[in-house]
Amino acid sequence: MKGQAYNPFLPLGVYIPDGEPHIFGDRIYLFGSHDNEGGETFCELDYEFFSAPLDDLSNWSSKGINYSARQDALYSEKRPYLYAPDVVRGNDGKYYLYYCLAGNKGDGGYHGPISVAVCDTPDGKYEYLGYVKNQDGTEFNKFVCFDPAVMNDNGAIRLYYGTAMPLGMCLPKVCRKLALPVFEKIYGKSKKEILAEPGVWGANMITLCDDMLTVKDDAVRIIPEKTRGTDFKGHGFFEGSSVRKINDIYYFIYSSQLNHELCYATSKYPDRDFKYGGTIVSAGDVGINGRKEKDSLNTVGTTHGSIECINGQWYVFYHRLTHGSDYSRQACAEPIKIETDGSIKQAEVSSCGLNGKSLVAKGKYPSVIACNITNGRMPRVSNRKYNKPIPMVTHKNGERYIANIDGKTVITYKWFDFEKRNGVLELDVDSNADGEIRALANGKAIAKKSVTPFGRKTIALEYQVDAKEKQALSIRFFGKGKLDLYSLNFKEKEQ
Repeated sequence: MKGQAYNPFLPLGVYIPDGEPHIFGDRIYLFGSHDNEGGETFCELDYEFFSAPLDDLSNWSSKGINYSARQDALYSEKRPYLYAPDVVRGNDGKYYLYYCLAGNKGDGGYHGPISVAVCDTPDGKYEYLGYVKNQDGTEFNKFVCFDPAVMNDNGAIRLYYGTAMPLGMCLPKVCRKLALPVFEKIYGKSKKEILAEPGVWGANMITLCDDMLTVKDDAVRIIPEKTRGTDFKGHGFFEGSSVRKINDIYYFIYSSQLNHELCYATSKYPDRDFKYGGTIVSAGDVGINGRKEKDSLNTVGTTHGSIECINGQWYVFYHRLTHGSDYSRQACAEPIKIETDGSIKQAEVSSCGLNGKSLVAKGKYPSVIACNITNGRMPRVSNRKYNKPIPMVTHKNGERYIANIDGKTVITYKWFDFEKRNGVLELDVDSNADGEIRALANGKAIAKKSVTPFGRKTIALEYQVDAKEKQALSIRFFGKGKLDLYSLNFKEKEQ
């Protein structure tokens, strides 16, 4: 039986960030990194690729680990982690996996090379093939070899890669000279390379030979690091390269220097003339209705993803943060529309994602499908854990829940359709609080219930909504103390 899809769309204990969605045959595959639940750094686990049938986007599964970091010839205790990958079907019909090997909190991840593995099927056991190399057999390492994206462009294998300075820190030359020792260590580049023009930072493209390893043409810069005087200003390239070709237009999708948003640029050509298009999604809905980062509707940090068309509907795939850190990221998706002029309007994050319509307000849902979790001042947690108690998705004893809900917290689910205008909403809560829980639909209170420090308990709220369709359901607490929320259960009101 086909079920409803919701965000995050993978099993709740699975954390696959940096997702690249691709359709092969009658299934949609998600190729991504693999975070540890409550992890201490990025990408602690080996690659595990998930897929779903095109006619049931609620049914995602995997065949287990597809590739281990230990298979890479450069694996060591200092570089044991597999960073954001991409997969392409080669002209020989085989599937090629491109990735970078990195160490704790990114150390060594910018040093290259780009490694390659191969498999006969999209989700089989991949075998190490080698690394991207120059025509003389030496390691290709021009600019910064990071976050590879690859496409088969009518037989031409094009590989995109690169990074820029974090958080948009485009420093003047005098500052760069002072920071040179740090940059040399992080990026594995010489002083000369770092100070050169165009320098090592920016988005780049190369074409590969039929062996899927050898560089055919020299690297070209497609998006510069410096955005002053360009249409990229304020949304410059940072990392997370991805590429698609739609109606003979190349879409370059990337994480911007703001770090929390996924943007796109377009061109008629694969290697030049890219123009900034806009923001596709931000996990904190920054940019929606002019929202600033300080008013983000969730914790913000890294983002990485891409777009794919499934059954005639385009979606943006991205990840969101959990556990108050940048190291436990979950895969999400939202429907988008590519307009006749090629533009993409920013998608609003939701709980229903791949469902294609609102969720039905009937039965039980995990609390952690909330699309907005905010206390009015959510932090940026790029490359770190936030140690103060903020409302967040976390886990304990095999259960996932929303923790640290206080009097400033708003938890929102978009969207629900109600079959009936009245009913009962059961909340599974763990209370160390004294006050009142309220449920709201589209901002209007529909139910309330007093709470005390009673521990773990299910409470029932009788609700009545004004309208049945497309309701943004919010849960709020008013009072002292904190509580945790595990699940929501919609039931009919007994007559």
